[in-house]
Amino acid sequence: MNIQISDIGHVIQLAIAPVFLLTGVATKLTVLTNRLARIIDRTRVLDDQLKEGANAEYSAERETLYTRAHLINTAITSSTACGLMVCLVIALLFLGDTTNLPLDQYIAGLFVIAMLGLISSFVFFLREIFIASRFMRLQHTLSLQQSR
Repeated sequence: MNIQISDIGHVIQLAIAPVFLLTGVATKLTVLTNRLARIIDRTRVLDDQLKEGANAEYSAERETLYTRAHLINTAITSSTACGLMVCLVIALLFLGDTTNLPLDQYIAGLFVIAMLGLISSFVFFLREIFIASRFMRLQHTLSLQQSR
């Protein structure tokens, strides 16, 4: 195992792009977890209000929040899987270079899986945003009708 400095430098250059991707995934996870925390906080408030008495509006909002939380949890899972795959790509880049093992197909496969995880995370995140927006528009329409 004769590792040259130039070989390590080359692998570090190859690993920089996945590291930037990993940074983006980590930032996305922060956004998703913050949205989930807000959903949980609102659900707790609604649960307390529903303990005082049944209310159809609060129950409907709580169901919407449960749906949104499920979508966000799925997006978090997909993003986390993506991050894990990117980490494995980086590790295999170094392992392949230091051991001269032909890991290029594994690296490419893991990268494709990482991208599929990222894509699915964005899809679930977008679905959650659509549901939140639709609920907000519905609430706005109902408040306009009640004020007339």
